[in-house]
Amino acid sequence: MKLPQGPKSPALLQNIQLMGDFLGYLEELGKRYGDIYTMHFMGRPTVFVSNPEGIKKIFTNTKEITASGELNKLTAPVAGSEGIMVLDGLRHKHMRKLLMPGFHGSTIQAYGERICELTQKVMNEQAIAKPFLAYPVLEVLTLQVVLEVTLGLHEGKRYQQLRQAIPSVLEFAESPLGEIIVSFPFLQRNLGRWSPWGYFLHQKQQLNQLLYAEINERRQKAAPGSANILSELIAARDELGEPLTDQVIHDLLLAPIYAGRDAAASAIAWSLYWIHYLPAVRDRLLAELDSLGDSPSPMNIVELPYLSAVCNEALRLYPTQVLTFPRRVESPVELMGYELSPGTVLVGNIYQMHQREDLYPAPKEFKPERFLEKKFSPYEFIPFGGGARGCLGAPLVLFEMKLVLATILLHYQLAIANQEPVKPQRRSINFPPTSLKMVMLGRRQIQDQTQRFATGSVNK
Repeated sequence: MKLPQGPKSPALLQNIQLMGDFLGYLEELGKRYGDIYTMHFMGRPTVFVSNPEGIKKIFTNTKEITASGELNKLTAPVAGSEGIMVLDGLRHKHMRKLLMPGFHGSTIQAYGERICELTQKVMNEQAIAKPFLAYPVLEVLTLQVVLEVTLGLHEGKRYQQLRQAIPSVLEFAESPLGEIIVSFPFLQRNLGRWSPWGYFLHQKQQLNQLLYAEINERRQKAAPGSANILSELIAARDELGEPLTDQVIHDLLLAPIYAGRDAAASAIAWSLYWIHYLPAVRDRLLAELDSLGDSPSPMNIVELPYLSAVCNEALRLYPTQVLTFPRRVESPVELMGYELSPGTVLVGNIYQMHQREDLYPAPKEFKPERFLEKKFSPYEFIPFGGGARGCLGAPLVLFEMKLVLATILLHYQLAIANQEPVKPQRRSINFPPTSLKMVMLGRRQIQDQTQRFATGSVNK
């Protein structure tokens, strides 16, 4: 059985090129080899697929192609050995089912007003006429949101301690040095707090102590019906009908906390950039928001079609996952004309999928209207991955994106302060605009809606 063609350079050189210019290298390989190719990735030959039919087969053919948690085991030091990414089979399915309600329906709707309040609180801290880096400010906001949604925490000593501990762990894990050490277990040597791995373990221990303390206290004063993920996990039962252990709860919380900060902050930052870079997009969006009146409800906001299209287009250009989690071929299977043998590793190339000219004409341009003119399948537009390893927090990220953007646009006047081009910078699996500088011009007054609607063009 023959793998699809791909670069012939040594594996180490391929990975150096990928790490040096991740998105650029994916684009280069796509132009050279098309929508299926093989390269060395994370120490093994991996088939990259950016064809909708190929993606569909990877997501749906769960008999011959499995989403093995073993392929994600390198994440365990950061996301926990009982975390959702490393679990398999019925246990993985059951734990996803336990987590799912916390990111859907009435649970996240209950936080609508709070997300708007937190947004105003964070934005009010920005000085008038003084440029600020947008992404770190949004990280502060999204971390507060995720602490309230996942843990049910508000102001207080532990809340403030977690606001410090979580970024400390993530900053190491997402740094180039941290990624190398996490990727190569033989480098994970604890030589004390002044060694890289020793420092990480110390930071992780501090975070663990805070989370375990909160789990223990919550068990003592469990509040049935509380709208947060921690309370629901404490009340939940495993596959055998037993309460979840503290470690299982702890590890299940880590991925939602980490992703809830980074993925949401990156998506909102890119949206802010495009909205303010293209005045016609901003004008049309403001017209739509103003049509709701002076005090729109969160649920009316999230249903706005053009706002939804803007968020989707931002996620298309820079999805929260540029690659799906890896899959493994378990028995011989045909994929896009290739007979793949057991053991072959497959990855859905989301970034390249979202750049397909046949699906998204002029793919480098920001055109929200494409999502008003066409409904894309879950194998054509997949900013949060899909199948058994799709991101559970996707509904919360979209909900949060819309409310944060609406609150900022309705209440503040911002402008881009950068003179130089804003480019994506890799932070683990995210590519946020870390260099994006914005400036607060002042508070905004609701303007005449008729005038606003007259400027509804989306051409720059």
